[in-house]
Amino acid sequence: MTLKQVFLSTAAIGLLATPALAQDLDSMSAQELLPLAQEEGTVTVYSFTSRIAAVEAAFEAKYPGIDLVGYDASSTEQIARLNAESAAGIASADVVYISDAPVVLTELLETGLIEAYVPPRVADLVPDEFTSPLLAQRLSTKVLMYNEEASPDGAPVDNLWDLTREEWNGRVVMVDPLQRGDYLDLMVEFVLRSDEMAAAYEAEFGEPIALDSGVESAGMQFVTDLFANDVVLVSSTDDVNAAIGSLGQSNPPIGFTSYSDRRDNEDEGWALQVANDVAPSNGIIFPALLALAADAEHPAAARLAIDFLMGDDSETGGEGFAPFYVAGDYATRTDIVSHPDAVPLEDFSAWRIDPAATAEIRQDVADMILILQ
Repeated sequence: MTLKQVFLSTAAIGLLATPALAQDLDSMSAQELLPLAQEEGTVTVYSFTSRIAAVEAAFEAKYPGIDLVGYDASSTEQIARLNAESAAGIASADVVYISDAPVVLTELLETGLIEAYVPPRVADLVPDEFTSPLLAQRLSTKVLMYNEEASPDGAPVDNLWDLTREEWNGRVVMVDPLQRGDYLDLMVEFVLRSDEMAAAYEAEFGEPIALDSGVESAGMQFVTDLFANDVVLVSSTDDVNAAIGSLGQSNPPIGFTSYSDRRDNEDEGWALQVANDVAPSNGIIFPALLALAADAEHPAAARLAIDFLMGDDSETGGEGFAPFYVAGDYATRTDIVSHPDAVPLEDFSAWRIDPAATAEIRQDVADMILILQ
């Protein structure tokens, strides 16, 4: 056990004296952490989703006297910020809520900028694959979505290679993969799944794929052809959603975004729907990770916040998980039931990413995309 793991504020040390110092914070229950967290008084969470605002309100209602400060930033922005703060000797974050596992594991975990923590209360409720090397709170997505108002009978494409046809020229939208890591991971997955992409090509066009000179695989060919077909790159997922999903369009574009953003259809005037029956896959599904920031100033409150984000003991996860209990997000806890409006996880066609395999070729794919742009 390191000093960092048992570091408490001066006030908490004065209150609880030596016995508290002898305890491992990682083994404490939420009830045991609470008085220490209240003495710390605040906890800062770097979050890759704006839904942290709803978590903030619910957390503060449950635990009066602890101010949860949510900092909404993309995973790419978080990684850059954490690296910069470390270089400057600054420790601003207590909790890191982040995706982009291929980079998180190599740039943040292996370098000691973040640390793993699994609340004891949920340790037996989350499969090992989602607790090591870091805790995954849920599975998120970047998948093909379409406008169901304009296409009430289902997606207007049935194969990813359709997106390279002339009829979809300039009508496929996504966030620039060189600006957002999860979209780059999507491009990488096409390359890693080249055998499946080759089979899908032959199924679509009736002949084996012929690769362009210098193109090494069917997945690379797909990415090349997608960019050659004038894929539209925007700066945010909301821009993708508005372009695809806005009501009243007669011939809307299609594109890659988060399945869970369907939750905003009514509020935003969208008609987003997932294209789950597209061959060979509609995109990727990946972990949303929770970790402790190294040298967190509020270690007890940090652990309490992670415990809260994992949901309570109800079948829907209660207030802590409520912002994520939507169709398109999949809880890693085995006792939280699937959202009734979601495609069941076992029927969801997205590819599960392998962070290690993604990390291995990620830069090569990024370099290729830079040339294609």
